[in-house]
Amino acid sequence: MTAVAASATADTTGHERRITVALFAAGLTTFASMYSAQALLPSLSIAFGATPARAALAVSLTTGLLALAIVPMSVLSDRVGRTRVMIGSAVAASVIGLLLPFSPTLEVLLAGRAIQGVALAGVPAVAMGYLAEEIGAGGLGAAMGVYVAGTSLGGLTGRLIPAFTLEVGSWRWGAATIAIAAAACAGVFVRMLPGSRRFTPRPIAIRSVAAGFANHLRDRTLLPLYGLAFVMMGGFVSLYNFLGYRLTREPFGLSAATVGLVFVLYLAGTVTAAASGRMTARVGRSRVMGLGLLAMAAGLLLTLPDVLPIILFGVLLCTAGFFAIHATASGWVGAAADGNRAAASALYMCAYYLGSSVVGGLGGLVFGRFAWPGLAGYIAVLVALATGLVGTLTVRSRPSQPQSPAAANDPVKSA
Repeated sequence: MTAVAASATADTTGHERRITVALFAAGLTTFASMYSAQALLPSLSIAFGATPARAALAVSLTTGLLALAIVPMSVLSDRVGRTRVMIGSAVAASVIGLLLPFSPTLEVLLAGRAIQGVALAGVPAVAMGYLAEEIGAGGLGAAMGVYVAGTSLGGLTGRLIPAFTLEVGSWRWGAATIAIAAAACAGVFVRMLPGSRRFTPRPIAIRSVAAGFANHLRDRTLLPLYGLAFVMMGGFVSLYNFLGYRLTREPFGLSAATVGLVFVLYLAGTVTAAASGRMTARVGRSRVMGLGLLAMAAGLLLTLPDVLPIILFGVLLCTAGFFAIHATASGWVGAAADGNRAAASALYMCAYYLGSSVVGGLGGLVFGRFAWPGLAGYIAVLVALATGLVGTLTVRSRPSQPQSPAAANDPVKSA
């Protein structure tokens, strides 16, 4: 009996390890594809004579269409399976990415990026729900942190590789290089992803599906988390969308490759996202997110002076704070959802990417009119709104009666 139990434990451990590796690769390929255009924005403005706000549509359209497709993809995954949707999404997005460098005009490129956003939706729509189903409660926080770490590293490579390629070629070469790298990561994801063990297919009943989503939107814990995703992601993508414009202009006048090195700061997000699960278990979710907000507020202030080292340290703090908040909120959604965790996670990701598209798009208008100080003020308002939402979550998550020591130490149950 002991040998059988040990074998079952080893099998479960191996299964969960493969899931973690596969979802790390999924985060890499999805975010590398999604934000690869961000490093190319100044080059697109030059190549097509576009304003910063118009060029930034190469990012906003992708995230906007992705947001609209997330809920349908989540519903589809209930019927055909989580793994099928994620694999189909990764493969389709990779194929589209390989075609984008051949776009003859900015309009064609923007249309292609919009279609790619729909294709990409399958992974973020399903990944968190899949993890919540397949990983035990004890390992969920850590697994979610690794997935979010993969998304942050994907965001880094998706920006860094095109930026360096711009030193030796046009934006087309930059787009082609990252598309090939993303396709390779998608291959690792497809190869490593194991089949679901705890998934039960459900027929698509529109009325019950709508009722399930409505219940999540009425949930006193989930609704503030959705609002947090909307404002935080909008502010964060605004920061990186227009940082390149600032640093390539006077008084800095940096080259595209040098500006690309700024995206190495994404590694701070990789570290804090992976560490957030352990931090949550020690001090609670609310405190981790509060520390993240403090880091973002301090970082924004440091980006105001025209002193490059201070700006870079400020962006570092913003990045570290944002990913700590996002990883913690992601895990909280999976733990707080009352039934159909995939749907709850899909709504979170829908809010997340809508924030990137809508709030990030408005950030372009603010930057075009008020330059960097105006953009920093705009993001500061978003951080203030997020602080209010975290305060609401803190109050609502307080138990009405004292917890037992076991519950207080459970990272899934504690705030």
